[in-house]
Amino acid sequence: MLLLKRKLKIETERLTLRPPVHADFRSWTALRAKSCKYLSKWEPAWADDHLSRKAFTNRVYWSQRSISAGSALPLFLVRRADDMLLGAITLDNIRRGPAQSGTLGYWTGEPFARQGYMREAIHAVVHQAFTRLDLSRIEAACLPENTASRGLLEKTGFKYEGVAQSYLQIDGRWRTHVLYASLRSDRRGKTAAG
Repeated sequence: MLLLKRKLKIETERLTLRPPVHADFRSWTALRAKSCKYLSKWEPAWADDHLSRKAFTNRVYWSQRSISAGSALPLFLVRRADDMLLGAITLDNIRRGPAQSGTLGYWTGEPFARQGYMREAIHAVVHQAFTRLDLSRIEAACLPENTASRGLLEKTGFKYEGVAQSYLQIDGRWRTHVLYASLRSDRRGKTAAG
């Protein structure tokens, strides 16, 4: 995991993907607060101190430890044109050995949704995972009714794999999710001739 031990920054056409830092507290809190109603139907219930400085500081330290340990790749989406924080994407639960896989999670602040930013970020993180981290499989899950997220996953090369009953607690209730995956050498749907 040599790549994760040095300063991590991924550049795309419009974005810089980088780990959170303490100086992001105000912009992160403002964006999360402004997008609360938009995000709450898709995310686990927020703790009472979710938007506190202490909770954010813990998030920064968790990010640093996870990157150093090679267990996760938590990144903020920052628009290069104006340094605006747009959301976050995390490649988590990185498993080595026979699995060589990870789980993708993401969110975009409501003002920046459906502008192609997350599609750009997913492409970059998946490329990083397959080429630099030598992973073989990236998994993602979303609520069945989250058509925007399902479409995003499909547009970025993820394929539907099935359903997981009571997969995660979302907004305080156990919810069934649809499962998607992207494979480094994806031959699903191809014949021996293809």
